[in-house]
Amino acid sequence: MNASMRPDAARLQVGVIGAGRVGAVLGAALLRAGHDLVAVSAVSEASRARAAAFLPDVPVLPPDEVARAASLVLLAVPDDALPPLVQGLADVGAFRPGQIVAHASGRHGLAVLAPAHGALPLALHPVLPFTGTTVDLERLTGTSFGVTAPDVLRPMAEALVVEMGGEPVWVLEEMRPLWHAALAHGANHLVTLVASAADLLRQAGAEHPGQVLAPLLGAALDGALRSGDAALTGPVSRGDAGTVAAHLAALPDDVRPSYVALARLTADRALASGRLAAQSAEGLLGVLA
Repeated sequence: MNASMRPDAARLQVGVIGAGRVGAVLGAALLRAGHDLVAVSAVSEASRARAAAFLPDVPVLPPDEVARAASLVLLAVPDDALPPLVQGLADVGAFRPGQIVAHASGRHGLAVLAPAHGALPLALHPVLPFTGTTVDLERLTGTSFGVTAPDVLRPMAEALVVEMGGEPVWVLEEMRPLWHAALAHGANHLVTLVASAADLLRQAGAEHPGQVLAPLLGAALDGALRSGDAALTGPVSRGDAGTVAAHLAALPDDVRPSYVALARLTADRALASGRLAAQSAEGLLGVLA
């Protein structure tokens, strides 16, 4: 790769398409790294407010004009909106050869950028639950980015991620859906699970369920990250079929199916790791059936 292709060789003219929670923050991170923010697209009132807060004095332009003004186009739109956006910009000639075109989607890799013929494609997915506030800028430090890039562009992709404070994790093109599914399964479903547990504790009489859950969940998360299945505790790992049956009887109808599904998965993992004896599992699985 020649020097002109390296983002650290000179400041890039960055255009951000999509000033949502992700785009505004990544644009601000690139601005902080010394690049020029030349244009941003923002449609909703909330996006315009974020653009004004994170990228003050940066012109707000239509997406095609943002792309034409930039040497690095950062596409930060929802996963399902990305393919038609790329195709639409390509159809109106908004991309040009040698231009860096990157997106922040977890699901998509490089194939979605194929219509941008001649451009330098990068997939840079930050692993962070964005709030769209200045807190995100600080949280970017040390955050992993799922990166997919042609071999010749790997140094460029790595440099951009490092400049934003992140750590690149290389993900094969065909593994992008699995990468994204793993993150969504872990983070999004965790929020749902914790919120559901808090609701149940309120029904049980706890005035401050967050205080009840914080030490328990903090220890469980730390143990899971450090030790995996070896950190598992509770009635499923012990094979306490009677306790699980009591749980099922107490749970409301809308929660019971998710409890059963997770308990079955937990039992499978506990069996495979040796934490649950086969003889104890028999009664437990009967209850879960």
